[in-house]
Amino acid sequence: MRYKLLLWQGAVSVAHSEPRSSFLSYVLFPLPLPPPAILPYILTDFYLRTTMQTIITGKAFVLGDNIDTDQIIPAQYLSFNPAIPEERKFFGQYALCGVPEGQAGLPGGKTPFVRPNEFASDFTIVIGGKNFGCGSSREHAPLALAEAGAKCVIAEFYARIFFRNSVNGGYIVPLESCQRLVDKIQTGDELEVHLIDGYLLNKRDGTRHDLRPLGDVLPIIEAGGVFNYARQSGMLK
Repeated sequence: MRYKLLLWQGAVSVAHSEPRSSFLSYVLFPLPLPPPAILPYILTDFYLRTTMQTIITGKAFVLGDNIDTDQIIPAQYLSFNPAIPEERKFFGQYALCGVPEGQAGLPGGKTPFVRPNEFASDFTIVIGGKNFGCGSSREHAPLALAEAGAKCVIAEFYARIFFRNSVNGGYIVPLESCQRLVDKIQTGDELEVHLIDGYLLNKRDGTRHDLRPLGDVLPIIEAGGVFNYARQSGMLK
């Protein structure tokens, strides 16, 4: 992704070109430029509005703390090859099947993320607690959630490798909440995740919960992963 600064009629224009579609758009700043400290936030907002889905909607699936990668996709299912479409779908079928029954779909539990013998989940937004994605470094964990149809995970904080795997593979959007949500949201609640304005809306009770900004990882997720991003930005041929 490339940005160019252009002087035009007493303003600075940031031209944003998208190589895949030859898309070109501009955001204008009056001179003088905004302070450097806030310029990245303005560009992130501009990027979201012009290239990426800005609101994610769907049902919540609520989990607790310390959900590890073996619970997200147990090791016995890693024999499937994600490069083969006929096998890749099985990562979705077994996503989160390692979570103990009583902790799957809080507060009541005993709710499978994916129903037996199906490949897609009814839940598109996963709500977690602390240390989501801990355990091994397997990249298959965020892939499995994405194959099941999850669009984002919202947790208090993540294991670093899970966060980077989610971003680098372009699988799901890993968001951090400003407060603990597993006690405020119930499995099945209809949610709206507003990426630009940084909040989650629970349509069941109308409550709004703030989210932390993602920062500079957004272009990588939208591009479909770090290698696609590198190609589109000209870093790889």
